[in-house]
Amino acid sequence: MAFIKIQNVVINTSYVAAVRLDNQTSLGEKSVSVLIATPKFPLFQQDTITPEVYHYEWTEFTGQAANALQDYFTSFNNVIDLLPQYEKAGEQHFGYAQ
Repeated sequence: MAFIKIQNVVINTSYVAAVRLDNQTSLGEKSVSVLIATPKFPLFQQDTITPEVYHYEWTEFTGQAANALQDYFTSFNNVIDLLPQYEKAGEQHFGYAQ
């Protein structure tokens, strides 16, 4: 489990379900959206299992926060890129057709 802090928001990376990179707001501003999946715990435990175990919420970041998240989620130290969009000099990526 890791935490990332963006401005005044701290995100537990265990709850990150998806990230949309290179988005734009309705005003055309660059944004990065993070889908947070938090577990729903009933106040009183029931014997039945509800189909909606998680609450999902998209959080959108713009400006400097979007740039920082873009860097974090495109870093080879944090995320494995299965379909790289470019090839470094001397490296070949097999199974990817452009």
